[in-house]
Amino acid sequence: MAANLTPQYLKAEEEYRRAATPEEELRWLEVMLREIPKHKSSEKLQSDLKSKISRLKKESAAQRAAGKRGHSTRIPLQGAGTAVLLGGPNAGKSALLAALTHAHPEVAPYPFTTRQPAPGMMPYEDVFVQLIDTPPITPDFFEPAMHGLIRGADLALLVVDLGSDDGIEQCQDVLNRLGETKTRLARTSHLDENDVGISYTATLLVLNKIDADGAAERLELLHELVGDDLPAELPEHVVSAEQTTGLEELRRAIYTALDVVRVYTKTPNQKASDHDRPYTVRRGGTVHDVAELIHNDLAAKLKFARIWGSAVHDGTVVKADHVVADGDIVELHE
Repeated sequence: MAANLTPQYLKAEEEYRRAATPEEELRWLEVMLREIPKHKSSEKLQSDLKSKISRLKKESAAQRAAGKRGHSTRIPLQGAGTAVLLGGPNAGKSALLAALTHAHPEVAPYPFTTRQPAPGMMPYEDVFVQLIDTPPITPDFFEPAMHGLIRGADLALLVVDLGSDDGIEQCQDVLNRLGETKTRLARTSHLDENDVGISYTATLLVLNKIDADGAAERLELLHELVGDDLPAELPEHVVSAEQTTGLEELRRAIYTALDVVRVYTKTPNQKASDHDRPYTVRRGGTVHDVAELIHNDLAAKLKFARIWGSAVHDGTVVKADHVVADGDIVELHE
């Protein structure tokens, strides 16, 4: 990647990585090309961006001429972040969704019970995280809309069935199908350095049904047979959705992987903040980012803020670019 990339470029790059439709990809690629520093070390990346913009424009024109529309599934993003559950048939994704959230998906001991993405909200302390159950991925079945869901998520949970001898092969099938696309899984979310069209989504490996007979042996076989194809250093969590084994540790790991901080707000007339409804921003986020979550007009008119928190003296006056910390109380002033 080119050196000295600006915050504007990096923000556009993140939006492009999460784009769910060709139209969104094209819009953010054009922003990336506009914002990229123009110097010799960025020439290759500039060329790559121009090539991808040209290709997407041609593909969009061809689709319009044929009267076709791109595949996408729109689920409004909510909460502190979004994690999408992936896996083969009967891996236990729906059971996990039911155990971790208040959702009531259909759970049955036969494949393809889930035919459409199904969201639920997972509580964690005083925030909620959105989990999305998805149809199974098999050698013969992979919903085109899944690309957008995986790219747009903050986190993927790759669920493996340890209760069946088929679980290892099904995990391999999921990895193979994703390996044929430009939507991949990894320890962290990023774009490929050699091909910005390939998007990686941060992933946790969720090993389900550890309570089943033979589960420990299947786990050893998984490492032996599929280990080389799993993304490097992928965090593993051994659970049983049915028996609730390991679910609290998984809940904490999901929230931690989002890497967000909670910020509480108060108006100048309030003596105390509203500690029931924190805003969440990515770690490294600023006072301006918090203001944008409340209202774009407030962010545009923001003059300064006062902060109460562990890293500042109570009531410290800060500018919009001040980086907030977890638990900060922010009083915004127009």
